[in-house]
Amino acid sequence: MQERLPMEKDTRPCISWKLAEDFMTAAFVKLGLPKEDAKLCSDVLLESDRRGIESHGCNRFKPIYVDRIRAGILNPVTKIDILKETPTTAVLDANDGMGMVAAKKAMDLCISKARRYGMGMAAVRNSSHYGIAGYWTALAAKENMIGISGTNARPSIAPTFGVENMLGTNPLTFSLPTDEAFPFTLDCATSITQNGKIEYYARIGQDLPPGMVIGRDGTEQTDSRQILKDIRSQKAALAPLGGIGELLGGYKGYGYATVVEILSAALQSGLFLRDLDGKNEDGTIRPYHLGHFFLVIDTEAFLGAEAFKETAGTILRELRNSRKAPGQDRIYTAGEKEYEAWLSRKDKGIPLTGEVQKEFILIRDELELPQIRFPFE
Repeated sequence: MQERLPMEKDTRPCISWKLAEDFMTAAFVKLGLPKEDAKLCSDVLLESDRRGIESHGCNRFKPIYVDRIRAGILNPVTKIDILKETPTTAVLDANDGMGMVAAKKAMDLCISKARRYGMGMAAVRNSSHYGIAGYWTALAAKENMIGISGTNARPSIAPTFGVENMLGTNPLTFSLPTDEAFPFTLDCATSITQNGKIEYYARIGQDLPPGMVIGRDGTEQTDSRQILKDIRSQKAALAPLGGIGELLGGYKGYGYATVVEILSAALQSGLFLRDLDGKNEDGTIRPYHLGHFFLVIDTEAFLGAEAFKETAGTILRELRNSRKAPGQDRIYTAGEKEYEAWLSRKDKGIPLTGEVQKEFILIRDELELPQIRFPFE
């Protein structure tokens, strides 16, 4: 259940899913990715938009992938080394290649091991941004298995009672198969908010609610436009889930973010905390060297997949049918809003902001892909 931004009336032009896939796949190939890897990376980005999670969809295509490949800090050809493997575990090195390709290899291994032994776990080091974590856990749910994944990221969260950017937004993500049309998927950061929400508030000229961001002087910050500048220069940090201090449980978010940091680094002897800032000592950029972990549990190894799915589905339905607060007409469970977003978007296509439209045209022209034409040109 990703954090969702307040919605304005959506008048953005849409492009078809096929056009978006054809364009990004062709662009990735031009940038040096093998075609199968290019298709996978495109699909991960599109899955985010299918679920209505625009913070990790097409708008990430240029700044997170295209620009980093061109800058030489992201390898388009992903060479994966298996450093150690047992019947139920594996440690992989992605050699600063595409995080999605490394994640797919890791999940395939986990699912195969879980099918044979009941459980499988893999850890990856020297990787890069792997898209929405829920993409990978959902692969397990499709096989009637439980999927769990997490990744560290460049420092942006301050620890409780601290002011320095130390932990990444570090999602801790679960997908559980159910007897409904969609799995239960909890996919959210361990920070109280994300940069996308701050950017939204800055765009509409509105202050951020208090308790979300702390400055180096220990004061809460609410000026959304100033916050964007200060976070980029590490003069401000996001609060962990629960907010600044302990009153509303900020120590819980801090603890979960730390769990993800440890599991994304200690199992595979990877980098962590400040070493994930993507900069050398002289300030020049370098690969981010991120770490991920994946755990898959086969429900069939317990009392059977069908029994698990029925119980899980019953729990979710009882939650949704429980007494609602005054003025509220629905209770949601994780994965439900994303499923409804797909039902709404599957025929309409992907809405693109003006900025993303310009980026698509620019990339198309720079990479000389004349076969691609966009309806908003």
